[in-house]
Amino acid sequence: MSAVRTEAPPTAPAGRFGGLLRAEAHRFVARRFIQVVLLLAALGWVTATVIGLTQFASATPERLAAAQQELQAEVERSNAYREQCLASDDVPADVSPEEWCGTPVTAADLDLDWYLDPAPFSLADGGTAGAVAFGAAGAVLAFLIGATFVGAEWSSRSIVALLFWETRRPRVLGAKIAVVAVASAVLGVVAQAAWLATAGLWQAVAGDGAALPDGFWSELLATGGRGVLLTTLVGLLGFGLTNLVRNTGAALGVGFVYFAVLETAVRAVRPAWQPWLLTDNAAALVMPDGLTVYTGFDPATGVSTEYLLGNLQAAVFLSVVTAVVLTVGTVLFTRRDLH
Repeated sequence: MSAVRTEAPPTAPAGRFGGLLRAEAHRFVARRFIQVVLLLAALGWVTATVIGLTQFASATPERLAAAQQELQAEVERSNAYREQCLASDDVPADVSPEEWCGTPVTAADLDLDWYLDPAPFSLADGGTAGAVAFGAAGAVLAFLIGATFVGAEWSSRSIVALLFWETRRPRVLGAKIAVVAVASAVLGVVAQAAWLATAGLWQAVAGDGAALPDGFWSELLATGGRGVLLTTLVGLLGFGLTNLVRNTGAALGVGFVYFAVLETAVRAVRPAWQPWLLTDNAAALVMPDGLTVYTGFDPATGVSTEYLLGNLQAAVFLSVVTAVVLTVGTVLFTRRDLH
């Protein structure tokens, strides 16, 4: 009796990574919840833009003249009160009249916008602040979208069925991460473009007409670029955290406990740890000059201690945290049993 050698059937060639990417992109776009969230965000943007138009008014010559009259009247009243103070006998003997009653008030000490109600929109003053605000809003939206994208697949167990088509788990998760990264970056760009459109409309309809300072556009674009980076990192962080806990609700719960409870406790009990908090680093990343945090109080000198979180330091810290969360999630995904 002779032994018969049987060869294993040939394995089907794996599909290209580009096909997997297209499938994940289609799955992302087809998610009904993501569509609803983006629609609500667009409606919120339109509503905020319209409401802003009711809060600002252009500085017409008539309004400027009336505001100038009110400002001059305020200068005269302030100086009249000062003269009364100087003429009174209530000035302490050990304090000079100038220190007690103050210096004369001039028109340069007051802002004309204080007497314009409603005030005109100032692109020079509010342009960068708006880019920071829209960057933060885009980051929150990206976290929710990234979390629900993978969380829905864990809840429906469709991710298990996907592994029958592509058995190499790192490729599957890598494709999902790539889609979330690109989608979050696009969302960040759209958010900054939306702010530029809003600010441009406000400036055209109800702006102050003031000339923009030197370096304004470079600073605004740099702030917007950092806002896009923050949106991308936060979207990946939401995806990675949800992949770890396998549930969107649980991931949002963990985020709430961290931001509302843990960070509040750290600020109250261990203020020196604030440079390691995610929200402080997120703010430091987007703000033009970084973020100065108060880390304690020196009883010997009576001076509060400060720490400056720069843009680069915050970017590196958030990138490392995001990479660690994604790496741990990938390792567990490749090793855990899926049912």
